[in-house]
Amino acid sequence: QVQLVESGGGLVQTGGSLRLSCASSGIMFSINNIHWYRQAPGKQRELVAAITSGGITNYADSVKGRFIISRENAKNTVYLQMNSMKPEDTAVYYCNVDIGSRSYWGQGTQVTVSS
Repeated sequence: QVQLVESGGGLVQTGGSLRLSCASSGIMFSINNIHWYRQAPGKQRELVAAITSGGITNYADSVKGRFIISRENAKNTVYLQMNSMKPEDTAVYYCNVDIGSRSYWGQGTQVTVSS
């Protein structure tokens, strides 16, 4: 059974930093591309960052230069380091992996940036 568990969310001031973690089980973690999404109240879920099995990364324009996605295959974990945070980064952040035709999601972790 595939499980994704996010952690590390919380309240931070503008300009601050947080590091999110996504721990996975039930998948061959090292061969899968992993994504971080976020959803703010009243908005659609959006892709924030992605990392391929080979470590190639991609970012939304809104977070480029501020967020860093990384993976630690030995721990089946993906991280999202968030720096220089802004109030518009406030959202629930989700970890995602697509395997075949199925899409798996974690329960999400709340991130709130105060102005």
